[in-house]
Amino acid sequence: MKSINKFTLIWVLILGPVLLSGQENMHLSYDVPATEWTEALPVGNGSLGAMIFGGVKQEHLQFNEETLWAGEPHDYAHKGAGEHLAEIRKLLSEGKQLEAQDLATKEFMSVPIKQVPYQPFGELYLNFPDHKNFENYNRKLDLSNAVSSVSYTVDGVDYERKILSSFPDQLLAVQVSSSKSKALNFEVWMDALHEDKQVTSAGSSQTLKVKVKDGALRGVATFKVQTDGKLTTKEGKLTISKASWATIYLTAATNYVNYNDVTGNPEAKVDEVLSKIEGEKFSSIEKNHIEDYQSLYNRLKIDLGDNGRSKKPTNQRIYDFWKDPNDPQLVALYVQYARYLLISSSRPGTKPATLQGIWNHKLNPPWFSSYTTNINVEMNYWPAEMVNLSECHEPLFGLIKDLSETGKTVAKEHYNAEGWIAHHNVDIWRGAAPVNASHHGIWLGGGAWLSSHIWEHYLFTQDKEFLREYFPIIKESALFYSQFLYEDPKTGYLISSPSNSPEIGGLVAGPTMDHQLIRALFRTVISATEILEDDQGFAGKLSDMLPKIAPNKIGKHGQLQEWMEDRDDPENHHRHVSHLWAVHPGNEINWEETPELMKAAKQSLEYRGDNGTGWSLAWKINFWSRFKDGNRAYRLMHKLLSPAEEPLRETSGGSYPNLFDAHPPFQIDGNFGGTSGILEMLVQSQMGEIEILPALPDALPNGEISGLVARGGFEISLKWKDSEMESLEVLSKNGSDCKIEYKGKTIAFETEVGKKYKFNKELK
Repeated sequence: MKSINKFTLIWVLILGPVLLSGQENMHLSYDVPATEWTEALPVGNGSLGAMIFGGVKQEHLQFNEETLWAGEPHDYAHKGAGEHLAEIRKLLSEGKQLEAQDLATKEFMSVPIKQVPYQPFGELYLNFPDHKNFENYNRKLDLSNAVSSVSYTVDGVDYERKILSSFPDQLLAVQVSSSKSKALNFEVWMDALHEDKQVTSAGSSQTLKVKVKDGALRGVATFKVQTDGKLTTKEGKLTISKASWATIYLTAATNYVNYNDVTGNPEAKVDEVLSKIEGEKFSSIEKNHIEDYQSLYNRLKIDLGDNGRSKKPTNQRIYDFWKDPNDPQLVALYVQYARYLLISSSRPGTKPATLQGIWNHKLNPPWFSSYTTNINVEMNYWPAEMVNLSECHEPLFGLIKDLSETGKTVAKEHYNAEGWIAHHNVDIWRGAAPVNASHHGIWLGGGAWLSSHIWEHYLFTQDKEFLREYFPIIKESALFYSQFLYEDPKTGYLISSPSNSPEIGGLVAGPTMDHQLIRALFRTVISATEILEDDQGFAGKLSDMLPKIAPNKIGKHGQLQEWMEDRDDPENHHRHVSHLWAVHPGNEINWEETPELMKAAKQSLEYRGDNGTGWSLAWKINFWSRFKDGNRAYRLMHKLLSPAEEPLRETSGGSYPNLFDAHPPFQIDGNFGGTSGILEMLVQSQMGEIEILPALPDALPNGEISGLVARGGFEISLKWKDSEMESLEVLSKNGSDCKIEYKGKTIAFETEVGKKYKFNKELK
């Protein structure tokens, strides 16, 4: 590396976070209550979430607890499935796809063939019978402190509700107040959709017990009321009268311990939480909550400018963005909303965010509200490291650890191999076998893709002890693929078979995506062995295999082939673009090393088109950012931030009034994937250097961001004006060597831990 003294670099001691002027409007606001679930506002503490409707005569909180699922502990593996592997491969090599799929359906799928759904827990209702003629209504979710509020005036009296979900105190807290003494009168109670339910009241508390139908899990939720008014119980409801304020503390738990153990005591868990806050004032609970939340949220600031639209209700802004995508503050809000959702649905010690995070109101939710591992759960965590929320990535590593255990049985029973494997979908019982249907359920990339998140966490944090802890998991994943790959009788290459290219084309031999994932995993293990100085022999075996794996190929249409055969259809506009994994989130295909493959990948994306479901639009934003076409990426952002339920739109994906991503229906992955794509416009670091403003769209000519994290352990503060970088500040967290690129100029230098380095647009 070149010496730092050869450049005009200025370092300063670490200062407090840079406060940006565009942060004060980081909230979602509305001038009417929610009538639909996708208009309600979410709160969560990683495990306990609620959707707040903000009604006047009746407030409704639909709440969930992360471990309430259908089903019970069991092994999904199909005993003896591996006996049919050779025949399935033979049928595919002979072009007998339907026969292979039929055989796989009968003999190769999980037992049972379907997974189970995540369940809603219950409903909390507050009735205000006298609140009829109201005015000055406002409903808001403040992203700066994770507090949702409702305020309005009735007969000259101001009423306000504050609602939060506290991580330190593990409860939902609802504060109701009035501006006039003794003017507050309301009823509060719980209910649930579950057939097997029981509600009991005792003094100032009420308890809801539910039992999941045809499952092993049961849940207990209890709330307690504090008030300066009178409290009575009648007909299953607690009545608060002649009060100035009332506080409701609610918590919930289940008997789930882990995927093999359902012997937990939810009653004891609930009692423990509520006993700890006995007599606590709401102000104290709120203070603890905000301090904890802001310790994460305040790490990143983003300001893209504000043209005045931020003063409008959020649902109106989404509609206006469809008509005219000139609302840079809404784009910045989208980034901070995704950070809010990640903090709210994925905290250390909790389970990872599902397809719907921790928010679900249906007993039979779309796609089981589970963990879809052929892109969706991974997309949930694409921005985690970049947006300075590395801790929120941890629950995914817990899922990977579980699958590395259950996936060993599947590797043995289905593929006669060592190591571990996961397929395209997983539920809370951590079944790793192929589910649903053979033509899309037998996809072999789950283990490799999930393992890439372990490596990405290391690249961003440079945490060698973390890498050492999880190295056995990624090594065992690579061990499986090293034994699973087999020599294609037609080409002589090592290929993945049987598998599919999610979720298109049916059961095949040798989908391009599989080979990209496996090569990336092998290279990760090889690099990790060098860093850790461990298991060089296994790394040597993987190195020998790498050039034998079927390579990326360019087809007759100039496209990157999705399969071994050149059979891509340019008119196919499928939402999945799986064979471009090596462009993003991988980096095997890039402008610097493989420009011809990059052009072919770009051609494939052109053929797929700009329409798609919400998460598909989000992935395409990342692709176009990697292609360094910021305007094309922003065109997709226009679609993603437009109203999903507007019938005149041609694109089905978009955003609901509460800014939830629409597949449709709601999937949270688009929120996270879209945010990743926005940040990829501003900074990219996948090629061993930090590239500044690689895909800045014309629509965002001015802005600043601080606290953005790049690979190598660097924290970026960046300001630009008239589409030109004005200033750059790089904080070195680990003392790694740093290389920065901006508009063809490059600078490389050594760094010291905890120091900041400042540059102008000349990189001086």
